[in-house]
Amino acid sequence: MTPPPSRQLSHRQARQLMDTAYLAAATALLWVALYYLPVGSPLFRLALPLPLALLQLRHGWRCALEGLVVTALLLTALMGPIRGPLVLFPYGLLALWLGWSWRRRCSWWLSLGVGGLIGTAGFLVRVAVLSVLVGENLWVVITTAAANLLDRFAGWLGLVGGFDLAQVQIAALGLLLLQNLIVVLALHAVAYWIFPRLDLPISEPPPALRALVALDPL
Repeated sequence: MTPPPSRQLSHRQARQLMDTAYLAAATALLWVALYYLPVGSPLFRLALPLPLALLQLRHGWRCALEGLVVTALLLTALMGPIRGPLVLFPYGLLALWLGWSWRRRCSWWLSLGVGGLIGTAGFLVRVAVLSVLVGENLWVVITTAAANLLDRFAGWLGLVGGFDLAQVQIAALGLLLLQNLIVVLALHAVAYWIFPRLDLPISEPPPALRALVALDPL
């Protein structure tokens, strides 16, 4: 009895498989470096969503989703069932969103707004998981820092009176959203500078943001 003929991969399928493996491994390596290296944390955070977003620009959302699954499985094996899957929140989901919006040349306002919300929600998920692990409500630490910041601003402005808990929590969420919007804007700028060199240009920035990305450091 003759064995069935082996199925040969096409050049496109082989390239998809190779890109998925390499870019998923690059994402996992950046996540491990973010956890264990004492320096370079802002750079690693900024670079984390880019490999999977690049994968989606090259081969579509299916390959990007497969790359995200491979990344999560690899990190689960390397770092355990808690720290490994945390790469999904927000970096994995943010990579999928940015890759989808850049591939379809969506407006920067849309990709920035939704990206900022994804980043904020992912941070809150990580805070909840880490609070369970350490047995302490870390959100209290964040709201305390926000309360101190509000008190300092009130002192500078000469305002009298404290802030209630709802105001402090709204201020904390606002600061988180602002921080994530700045990070997502930086990701847009890096992709706008780098991806055209890989023959994968993204949409043009709106006129209001063009001055922020007009200077190409590369």
